[in-house]
Amino acid sequence: MYHIKTYNRIASAGLKRFEPSEYVVNASEQADAWVIRSHNVHDVEIPPYLLAVARAGAGVNNIPLDALAQKGVVVFHTPGANANAVKELVLASMILSVRPIARGLNWVNDQTFETQEQLESAMEQEKRQFVGAELRGKRVGIIGLGAIGAALANDLLQLGVDVIGYDPHLSVDAAWNISKHVTRAKHLSEVLGAVDLLSIHMPLTPDTKGSIDQSWFDRMKPGMTVLNFARGELVNDGDLLQALHHHVGLYVTDFPRQSLIGHPQVMAFPHLGASTRESEVNCAIQAVDTLKLYLETGNIRNSANFPNTELPYIGKRRLAILHHNVPNMVGQITGELASHGINIDNMVNRSRGKIAYTLIDLDNHQHEPLSIHALYEIEGVIRVREF
Repeated sequence: MYHIKTYNRIASAGLKRFEPSEYVVNASEQADAWVIRSHNVHDVEIPPYLLAVARAGAGVNNIPLDALAQKGVVVFHTPGANANAVKELVLASMILSVRPIARGLNWVNDQTFETQEQLESAMEQEKRQFVGAELRGKRVGIIGLGAIGAALANDLLQLGVDVIGYDPHLSVDAAWNISKHVTRAKHLSEVLGAVDLLSIHMPLTPDTKGSIDQSWFDRMKPGMTVLNFARGELVNDGDLLQALHHHVGLYVTDFPRQSLIGHPQVMAFPHLGASTRESEVNCAIQAVDTLKLYLETGNIRNSANFPNTELPYIGKRRLAILHHNVPNMVGQITGELASHGINIDNMVNRSRGKIAYTLIDLDNHQHEPLSIHALYEIEGVIRVREF
């Protein structure tokens, strides 16, 4: 029986996937795993019995990934589960950026005419100030062609938009999802100086934090619209404020920054990207499913701090070993098992930076007691689980 603790509100469609015969939800503080959304875990004491944290969302800035990895706690997230919700908000924002729809709505709501005729007469006189442009025929640049960027590129093509994408880390799997009609840029400069609108979908890492700065803005076309639906910290706010006087005509973001609020050339939303009922359900289901897969079989899928590692589970006795990525670790583990007469049927080892993970299926000792304490004597072993 596994104990699960939830933080924030998790969609019931996800929580229902925890079978009552195998899982108990929010019945004990000593939980084997947490399911969270925006709950900040950075300052939370991590108990030694915690096995995993599942985040119902893609971003993991609220979770200390390295610290949890060192404690043998696997962190899961849900990349792609909210991609459609974010993509639709970006599309809506692009239309709002080329047509002053919001100003038109505000103008109508501010009117206090006594008759319909007066209102219609005023509209005919004033609507010229709300003339905008069409998205069709514009050239849009997309930086980052993951789940959101790829879906956005494909949809923009259907709207008659010329799309150019740039992603130096594009995976083979991601490339399969992108239309052949999207122009692939080999260098960032090919995008910055050639597009009318630029949509940012980069991950936030120590290397990318604040990287969208003057060196970017100076290469942009005058009057460029920049849309940031990735993370606010990607942008150097001071450099952006200067660029709003020169190259950047409009900055649209889902991550309001105090220094930018109220600026006439800034359109900011209160972090609405994944705020749809469908997205919340998708994220909850994916988070619960990947968590259950790990707890029940040891397989890791969509982890943010351990390597994705899967070995078909056929019911044999299994060891899951979380350890540091150091030379001869696998040799020491298999040697220790061999010294106890334990035969290995199948195994897989994967690494991610300084952390690694090994799954081992045993060919004997199906019923005999198996002591795993000796594995903890190997320097670099963090946690051992037995199935």
